[in-house]
Amino acid sequence: MQLVAPDILADTCGLSPPLLIAGLVIGLALWLFGWSCHRFWIVLITTVLAGIYGLYEAPAFKAQPLVAAVLLALTAGMLALALVRLVAFLAGGTAGLLAAQAVIPSFDQPLICFLISGLIGLFLFRFSMMALSSVAGTIFITYAGLGLLTHYGAMDAVAWTDQGGTLLNWICALMALVGLVFQFLVNRRRLDRYDRDHDSRGQDAWEFLLGRRSKSGWGRSYRKAG
Repeated sequence: MQLVAPDILADTCGLSPPLLIAGLVIGLALWLFGWSCHRFWIVLITTVLAGIYGLYEAPAFKAQPLVAAVLLALTAGMLALALVRLVAFLAGGTAGLLAAQAVIPSFDQPLICFLISGLIGLFLFRFSMMALSSVAGTIFITYAGLGLLTHYGAMDAVAWTDQGGTLLNWICALMALVGLVFQFLVNRRRLDRYDRDHDSRGQDAWEFLLGRRSKSGWGRSYRKAG
């Protein structure tokens, strides 16, 4: 399996430099600050996808394409944050079920695998979003960077990708890991600022996994508001 497909890269290399630079900037933003801005990315992606779906499927709903696209985009954007944890549960459950079927095919308990994996995905929501945004950012950076190198004649990225696919996969995996560690440390530092008055380090770890702000952070906000 190649993370960077040569045929998709060939189409990417045909894009103009401003689009490739925009893709590189978006990739860097996802790679470095995916979790910090995850609400923005979730709402943006859901809104855009819903709008595109409305444009293409408007005749099936017997509606004007523009009206269907705008209404679907607004509705999806407003509901995105409310439904994101449900999507995380379903995604975690599906991924765990597929992994269990691939690794232990004799274990015929799909409901148990799905529920346990979904709960794990929900419990590790913050970590999952960090990993997902880091991988997505890495893919954006790789495609856009190779496209720019090909455009300016520095290398034939398509031929190199076709020959060195395994090496490129390892490079992408290392980049994704570095992005994940960076996001983890940045958000850990933010939590440490919120929890500066806490004495229990175990409580900090639980709050980090659950994605909740500490009592001291809410307390400080309450005192300032009062």
